[in-house]
Amino acid sequence: MRKPNGGLSTNRNTNYAVFIYFCFFTFLSLNGRAQPGLTQPGNQENKSTSVPDSSADIWDVYYQFINRKGHRPAERASAGFHPSVFPELAYALQTGFAVGMNANLSFTSTNANQNISTIITTPQYTQYKQLIVPVVTNIWTKNNRYNIVSDWRYYDYSADNFGLGGSSPATVDDRLLYTYLRLHQAILRQILPDFSVGVGYALDYHWNIRDENNTPDLNDDFKTYNSGTRTVSSGLVFSIQYSTRRNPNNPQNGFFGNVIVRPNMRWLGSNQNWQSVVADFRKYIPLGENGRHILTFWNMNWLSFGGQAPYLDLPSTGWDTYSNLGRGYTQGRFRGRNLVYLETEYRTVLLHNGLLGGVIFANMQTYSDYPETNHFGRLLPGGGVGLRIKVNKHSNLNLAIDYGFGIGGSQGLFLNLGEVF
Repeated sequence: MRKPNGGLSTNRNTNYAVFIYFCFFTFLSLNGRAQPGLTQPGNQENKSTSVPDSSADIWDVYYQFINRKGHRPAERASAGFHPSVFPELAYALQTGFAVGMNANLSFTSTNANQNISTIITTPQYTQYKQLIVPVVTNIWTKNNRYNIVSDWRYYDYSADNFGLGGSSPATVDDRLLYTYLRLHQAILRQILPDFSVGVGYALDYHWNIRDENNTPDLNDDFKTYNSGTRTVSSGLVFSIQYSTRRNPNNPQNGFFGNVIVRPNMRWLGSNQNWQSVVADFRKYIPLGENGRHILTFWNMNWLSFGGQAPYLDLPSTGWDTYSNLGRGYTQGRFRGRNLVYLETEYRTVLLHNGLLGGVIFANMQTYSDYPETNHFGRLLPGGGVGLRIKVNKHSNLNLAIDYGFGIGGSQGLFLNLGEVF
């Protein structure tokens, strides 16, 4: 997935972003090795859409052309633990140059109806002395009985602040600095096939918030909104989920729907009472029987109401769980009390062995106008093209390299270990 810090993008103030993956074949002894003796909570998509045995990934290329004397360890039915771990050097508008690690740990099974489990982390230290440590998990137990979902983050961070609403200018010189702790944890129980309900807890804690604003005449929304130097959002989480999607790394077909209701309450430590609802829907339609062409759709509705949410907890570009919302714009480019988001993507396999693929995507986001709460403003389109490189054929994991465009000259390069949605 794209980095949870969302830093791998540029806006019109930066013409390019450079991503250099060094030590690409580090951890050779780990990546691509299954451990059949373990009890695993995941699988390939299903028999009709799983990766064929003749498919290839970067490790096949490595052993065929670079390490010809070596050989890839034998694997049985693609079942086991499949880690993909890469050190990286990156550059982005929000972070400057950054060093870190990009890791996707996938657990697969021979059971065609078992969902793949994933653990994703992308820790970074940046040129601007930012520390970014995210861990996002999606764990399924045997027969998909329980789904354990986590989003844990620690940021010592700074970010450009463009203001509220869809008409916020891109020319502002306003930067927010803060420390951030996110602890989102939920457990869902399957009560019907593919249908689960669950409860959890969510904490978003920002402190040491400082506003360095050199253009208050263009954007003074943070001060006007009166967020203060410390904010706490703390609440229970109630979740309903229906999913026939088996592999979140690279869905081949099926549907994913999840509705999360979060009442933040003073008695749990929140600054004030307020509520949010996030409704996330994704559909994957294979075009043909071989799974080489797929049409995908994503809709997210992110609403806040019942009180004033803290400024940094409002719906915003690139601040969803996997920081993938709004390719074509830098993280935090738009922010508002309510968000409606739509995206569609066409995915295709370019080489017969599945090593390379390509995508074309288009998206649209719209935010409620500030200070209005119920009226949505202008439509904010984005779009672009991308390349897919098969990193691990056993977990069907791709390295996604996309170039996206938005309005006002916004553009950037976006990198994910796994599909965007």
